Amino acid sequence: MAMDGIAPEEALTALDAADRARRQVTEEVGLPRGYWWAMAAGWLVLGGLGSEAPSWVAGMATATFGAAHAALASRLLDGRRRTGRLQVSRAVAGHRVPLVVVGMLVGLVAVTVGAALALDADGADHAALWAAVLVAAIVGFGGPDILRVLRRWARA
Repeated sequence: MAMDGIAPEEALTALDAADRARRQVTEEVGLPRGYWWAMAAGWLVLGGLGSEAPSWVAGMATATFGAAHAALASRLLDGRRRTGRLQVSRAVAGHRVPLVVVGMLVGLVAVTVGAALALDADGADHAALWAAVLVAAIVGFGGPDILRVLRRWARA
């Protein structure tokens, strides 16, 4: 198929439009909203157990939550399934998305521990629960936005 009738300006315009569309789809790549709310709910449960249950129960619950998250993450963590209708190639989604998400989760754990220690030092009752409430709100309401910013910073 010959392309003799296309002017260089038209070709450039078409390539620019295709590049803009690709960038727009790439911006939409992420994890489903339900992932973030499930993560927030798990954070609350772990915070409640950390405050109220014996440490071995909280430890077992944390290990179970980690295993369940790993099973779910193996399917979702590549970031290519934003919705049921959109699944992009790994080349578009970027290979760094799993690293960015894991880094974000490690950062959220650090915020939880830091907040719990600060609240406990201040004498707050149920410091682990209040720290979990703080981070659960951050995860539930801001998870997709935080991931989007972190992906941009990491060029993922």
